[in-house]
Amino acid sequence: MNEAILENLNDAQKKAVVNYTGPSLIVAGAGSGKTRVLTARIAWMIAQGVAPFNILALTFTNKAAAEMRARIETMVGHQRARYIQMGTFHSIFLRILRTEHTAIGYPSAFTIYDTTDSQNIVKAICKELGLADNDKYKPRAVFAKISRLKNDLITPTVYENEAVFTADDAKRGQTQFLEIYKRYTAQCRANGAMDFDDLLVNMVVLLKNNPDILEKYRELFKYILVDEYQDTNHVQYLIVKALGMAHGNVCVVGDDSQSIYSFRGARIENILNFRRDFPQAAVYKLEQNYRSTQTIVGAANGVIARNQSSKELKKECFSAGDQGEKIKLLKAYTDREEAELVADEIRNLARGGVAWSEIVVLYRTNALSRGIEESLRRRDIPYKIYRGHSFFERKEIKDMLGYLRLIVNPADDEAFRRTVNTPARGIGNVSVEKIAAFARERGISMWDAASQMQDKRITPFVTLINDLAAARDGLSLYDFGREVAIRSGLVGSYRSEGTAEATGALENIDELLNSMVADDEGVVLGLDEWLQNVALVTDMDGREEAGEDKNRVTLMTVHSAKGLEFDHVFVIGLEEELFPSVRDGDQSEMEEERRLFYVALTRARRRVCLSLTETRFVHGQMNFRRPSRFVREIDEQYLEGEVNPSPSREPKYARVDFRPATRLQRADELQSNSKNNSQLSTLNSQLSVGLRVRHSKFGAGTIEELEPASGGDLKVVVAFDDRSAGRKTLLSKFARLEIL
Repeated sequence: MNEAILENLNDAQKKAVVNYTGPSLIVAGAGSGKTRVLTARIAWMIAQGVAPFNILALTFTNKAAAEMRARIETMVGHQRARYIQMGTFHSIFLRILRTEHTAIGYPSAFTIYDTTDSQNIVKAICKELGLADNDKYKPRAVFAKISRLKNDLITPTVYENEAVFTADDAKRGQTQFLEIYKRYTAQCRANGAMDFDDLLVNMVVLLKNNPDILEKYRELFKYILVDEYQDTNHVQYLIVKALGMAHGNVCVVGDDSQSIYSFRGARIENILNFRRDFPQAAVYKLEQNYRSTQTIVGAANGVIARNQSSKELKKECFSAGDQGEKIKLLKAYTDREEAELVADEIRNLARGGVAWSEIVVLYRTNALSRGIEESLRRRDIPYKIYRGHSFFERKEIKDMLGYLRLIVNPADDEAFRRTVNTPARGIGNVSVEKIAAFARERGISMWDAASQMQDKRITPFVTLINDLAAARDGLSLYDFGREVAIRSGLVGSYRSEGTAEATGALENIDELLNSMVADDEGVVLGLDEWLQNVALVTDMDGREEAGEDKNRVTLMTVHSAKGLEFDHVFVIGLEEELFPSVRDGDQSEMEEERRLFYVALTRARRRVCLSLTETRFVHGQMNFRRPSRFVREIDEQYLEGEVNPSPSREPKYARVDFRPATRLQRADELQSNSKNNSQLSTLNSQLSVGLRVRHSKFGAGTIEELEPASGGDLKVVVAFDDRSAGRKTLLSKFARLEIL
C-alpha cells in the first residue's frame, strides 16, 4: 500500500507526504499537484496507523472535499476513509456547534439563515426604523457590512466603543447602522438562528470561553490539514490556531501567489506568517508545474517575482513540458476591434481542430463580456458564461432595457411590471396587481391603467416616463440612455449601495450605454433599431440555453477561473486602470492585481493570448489607453509582439511599445488629440447637403441631411450608391468621410 500511495510522486511531493508530524507549510505552485499531495498525505497517515477520526481536513468547497475523499478511498478503502473528518469550514463547525449548543446558549436544532434570509431581516429592521426608502441603508449593502465586521470579530459592542467606526458612519450618513447591527444580532439570537458568518464566529466563542471543550477537540483532531490556506480569513485563522497550537500537527497547503480574495476577507498574512505561529514548521515547495508549457510558466514567474510580499516564500516554478508557443499579443485600435480580433483567433483555433470547450476568455470585470459576446455571436461561435448570466441577462441590464422598452412601447406590460418599482418607490405587489386588475376590466394596457387611476404613489412614475419620452427626440442615443439611467434612479441606487456587486452593476450599465455610441464605422442607430438588435441577441441567449451542447467557449472573470484549467486562454482588456484596476497606487492592491494576472496566465495548458486596445469607450467618450504594466512585465523572450491585422483595415501599429509613457509622450498625445479635433471641425465645416463623399466601408454616396450632435460632432445622413449599404446615419467623428 505504501508504494502505491507514493507512486508517481516527485521527490518534493514525497517529502511533503511522508513527513506528517509537526507543523508543515506546503507551498504549492500553480499546476503542481496540490490535491494529489494532500490526499496522498492523508492516505499515508492512515497507512502508518493514524486513526481516520483523528484527522481533520478543511476545504473551501464541498466539491473539493468530495473529490479528496474519493481519491483517498481508492488508496485506503471506503471503510477507513469514511471516518475522516473532512469538509468545508462551515459544515464541520456546524456539526460541532449542534453538539455543543448548550455552551453557547442555542437550541440544538438552531436554524441556519442564508443570505436572502439575513437580508430580509435587515430589510424589516430598516422598515421599523423608518429607513425603508433611504438609499444609505440598502439591505444588501448593510448586511455585507455586517458580514465583514463579523469576519473580523467586530461585535456591536466593539463597534460602539471604537470612535473611528461611529465617526465613519457619520461621515457616510449612516448614523443608524449600529442600531441595525444590534437589532440584527438580537433578532438572530431570539429566533434561535445563525447566519453563515455566525458558524465561524460562534466556533471562536465556543473554544475561547470553554477550555474543556477546546481540550476535547484538540484531543480529537490530532492532525489538522487546511487546503487553500491563503484564502482563510481572520476567524478561520483563529480557529485553526486554537485547535492546533497544543500538538502542532497542523499542515496548511496553499500558494501566496494565488491569494486573490481580499474583498471577501481573505488575508494573505495567514500563509505568510504561518512560521511565526509555528516556528518549527517545515516548508515544502512544490515547484514543478504539470499543467503549462515552459513559456507560460516562465512568463508567470517573471511577473509574480515583482511582488514584494511574496519574497518570504519565494519559489521558482518550472515545467518539464514542451517549450510551447510564445504568448500572443493582440493590439487593437478600439474595444470593438479587440473583440473582433479575439473572436477571429478563436475561430481559427477551431478550424485547426481545437474543441470550443478547451477555450476560455478571461476578463477583469463582467462588463467586458458584452463586446466579446457580440463578436462570437456574429460568427455563430457557441459560448457560455461561467457562474453568471450573459451580459443582456443581468438584472441591471434588463432593468435598463425595461425602461427603454416602456418608453418606446407603453403597451408593454412586462416592461411596466419590471420598472414600476425598480428601484423601490413604495409601489408594492398589491398596488401592481390593482393596476393589472383595472387594466383587465377595461381591456387596456397597465400603462394606460396607471395613467387613468391617478394614484399618488404611481403618478410620479407616470410623469417620469412621459418626461423621458418627451426628451428622447432632442438627445443622441447615448445621451438619452444616460438620461434614463440617471433619472430612473438606477444609477443612484447602485451608487448608494456601495458593494462590489453594485460597482459591477454600474460598470455593466456604463458598458450598455457605450454600446449606444456610434460603431467603428460611424453608423448611428435609432432607439427602435438598437432595441431590435438587443432583442435578437437575447433571443439567441434563450435558444442557446435550451440546447444540450456542452462544447462551448467559456467566458468568465479571472476570479471565477481560479482552480480551473484550459488548453487555450485569452485575457482581454489588458490596459492600465482596467487590469490592473488600481487607480491610487496602493501597493497591497496592486500586488493582489498582479496575483490575479498570475492566476490568469497559469490557467493555460498550451497557449495564452493577451489583448488590449489603444482606445476604449468610457462613459460614452473615446479614451486613449495605455498597455497594462503586467504586459510590460512579461519577459520579451516569451512574447510574440506582432499584432494581427484588423478584419476591416490595417492596424494602426505593428508592435506594442512596452515602455511606460513619459510625460512628454502624454503631452504629445494630448496635442495630437487637439489636432484631430481641429481637423474634425474643419471637415465638418465643409460638409453640406448634396455633397458627394466616400466611406471606407460603404463606398461613395450623397449627403441628404446634416444635424448637430453632442460633443461638437455632426450627424450625417448619407444615401450610398451601393444598394446593400443603403441609407445610413453616421457620426462624422468616427465615419472618416472623404469629400469627393
